[in-house]
Amino acid sequence: MHDTLFLFGATGDLAQRYLFPSLLRLLGDGLLPEDFRIRALALSGHDTEAFHDILRPRLQQAMPMASQGDIASLLRRIDYRSVDLRDVDSVAAAVSDLVDRRCVSYLAIPPGLYISTCEGLAKGGALAAPARLMLEKPIGSDSESAEEIITTIGQWIDEDRVFRLDHYLGKAAVQNLIALRFGNTLLEAVWNRNYIESVHILVAESEGVDGRDAYYARSGALRDMVQSHILQLLCMVAMEPPASLEADRIRDEKVKVLRALRPLDAKHAARDSVRGRYTAGSINGQPAQAYQPPEGSDVETFAGVTAHIDNWRWSGVPFHLVTGKRLPERTTRVVVTLKPVTHWLFERPQRAQAAPNRLVFQLQPQENIELGLMSSLAGPEWGALELQPLELELSVPTGLHRRIAYERLFLDAFNGNHTLFVRDDEVRAAWAWIDSVADAWKAANLPLEPYPAGQWGPANAVDFLPQGVDAPDSGASE
Repeated sequence: MHDTLFLFGATGDLAQRYLFPSLLRLLGDGLLPEDFRIRALALSGHDTEAFHDILRPRLQQAMPMASQGDIASLLRRIDYRSVDLRDVDSVAAAVSDLVDRRCVSYLAIPPGLYISTCEGLAKGGALAAPARLMLEKPIGSDSESAEEIITTIGQWIDEDRVFRLDHYLGKAAVQNLIALRFGNTLLEAVWNRNYIESVHILVAESEGVDGRDAYYARSGALRDMVQSHILQLLCMVAMEPPASLEADRIRDEKVKVLRALRPLDAKHAARDSVRGRYTAGSINGQPAQAYQPPEGSDVETFAGVTAHIDNWRWSGVPFHLVTGKRLPERTTRVVVTLKPVTHWLFERPQRAQAAPNRLVFQLQPQENIELGLMSSLAGPEWGALELQPLELELSVPTGLHRRIAYERLFLDAFNGNHTLFVRDDEVRAAWAWIDSVADAWKAANLPLEPYPAGQWGPANAVDFLPQGVDAPDSGASE
C-alpha cells in the first residue's frame, strides 16, 4: 500500500470538503499505514501551521463526530508547500524530497494545469515507478484537449499507474447496480430491448453555479455532468456482462457501450435534446438569482439528451439523460420502464391507463430501490378484477457509518485497484459522443430555453424527465 500523498489543490473546496475528511475517516478506522504522510500543495503562501489552522475547523465542520485525537493525528501527518503549478521547477522542488517513498499524486486542480503539474512531478521524480497519479474529472474540455492531456502525461507515466476519478463510481449505490444486474436472474432475463421500454437517468441539483463561475462558463451542464457522471451511470446500466470483475474486463464492456452511442446530428437536435439556463426564482421558499455568465458565454445549466445505443441489446430503447442546476431538489435516479404486458385481461384500469412496471434506483440523497407492479383488488361489485399500482420497497439499511465515495477511491488507488477508475479509451469514447452533441447544437443553432430556478427545467424538458417528476410548468419548488 502506498504511504505518501501529494495533494495538489489543497486549499480548494473539493479538498477541504471531501478529500481531507475522507482521509480523516480512513485514518480513524485504521485503514492507512502507520507512517502515512500527506503533503498539501497549493498556490497560497501559507506555512504548515497556518494551513493547519485553516483545515482544522473545516474538518470539525465536515466530521463533527470525529475525535480531536484523530484530527490532531491527521494534522501531524500533513505538511504544506506553496507551489506555482504553471512553473515546472516549482512543482519539482516541492516534491523531490519525498520521492524515495511510495507516492500517489492527487490533482484536485483545473485540467488546464494537468500537463505543467505532471511535467513538474516527472522532473522531480514523483512519476517514476511505482508512483501513481490520480486525476479529477474532467479530463479536458473536448476530444482534442483530452487527447493532448492523455498523450502528454502518457510520456511520463504508464497507463496502469494512472487513476482517473469520477466520484460517482465510488458510491455504494452505483456499485450496487452491478450486483443487482448480474446477480439476479429476475433482472438478467428482462434486461434488453424485448422487455424494456425506456431508461431515464436524472442528476438534479438544487444548488446553482455558485463559486464555480470561471469553470462553468467554459463547460456547462453537458461537459460538466453528462460527459462524466451520467455517461458512467449509462455504462453501468447498459453494459454487457463482463467475463469477470477484474478491472479491465468491466472497463472493456463500458467502452463498448460508449462506442455504440449514436452520434447526435443537427437534423434531430431539437427533437432529441433540450438546453436551458436558469433565471431568477425560488427554491424551498428562498429566492435564487439568475445565472449570469461572463459576456460571450453560451453555456447551459440544463441539458436533456435522448441517447440511442446501436447494439443488439438496446436497439430502439431511448435513454433519456437529464441534468440541471437550480432544480427543485437534489436527486440522482435511474428509472427503467418495462414494456406493457402483451395481452390485457382487466377491465379496470383500461390498458391505456395501466401504470407500467418500473424499477427505480435512487442514488441520492437517499439510496433505495423501488419496484412498481400492478396488484389485484378483488372487486366483486365491479364484476371483474381491478388492478392498482403496488410499490415494493427493496432498499437495504446501510447503517450510520456510511462511506464517503472518496474513501473507497483513495483506498483503491493506494492499493492499485483500477475497477472504479476511468481508462484512457473510456475518456476518448465519452468525449467523441459529447462532441457530437455539442456540434449538433451549434449546427442547429439550438436555443437556450429559460427556466425559473425551482422548476424542472424548460417547458419542453417534460419529454426527457422520468414520470413522477413534476412538469416544468407546474411551478413546483418544494
